[in-house]
Amino acid sequence: MNIVLIEPQIPQNTGNIARICAATGSPLHLVGKLGFKTDDKHLKRAGLDYWQYLDISYYDNFGNFERQVSGTGHFYFITTRGNKVYAEVSFKADDYLIFGSETSGLPETLRSRPGDCYLRIPMIEEARSLNLANSVGIVLYEALRQGGFVNCQPFP
Repeated sequence: MNIVLIEPQIPQNTGNIARICAATGSPLHLVGKLGFKTDDKHLKRAGLDYWQYLDISYYDNFGNFERQVSGTGHFYFITTRGNKVYAEVSFKADDYLIFGSETSGLPETLRSRPGDCYLRIPMIEEARSLNLANSVGIVLYEALRQGGFVNCQPFP
């Protein structure tokens, strides 16, 4: 299962997500302009000593990302405006869970793509959103549960 972050802004969130990805064997794709430097101490601290286990890729923009991974898995955009609950989907191992930035969510160009690929995490109406790292964990672990946690092997 692939995790994609579009222009993440908070290093601690990305560090926590990197740790989740490393612990589950899930590749992390960082797309667009980051709101921090990749040597940020908060980013590194949040990821602890898991960086050596992380499969991470960087892309200048979503178009480049899409061209490089074309045909490898289904794209699921996670947004508070999703038309389906994440648990209603049957995920496959090579799918992409795509999350927008903490400050602005998914860019408008990605919120208007055709198809039934927009998922949401249920919450009360008064709640604006959940923390990005928590959202990644919720949806990723549902996808991994559906697959029987096959790729979650102990570190060597």
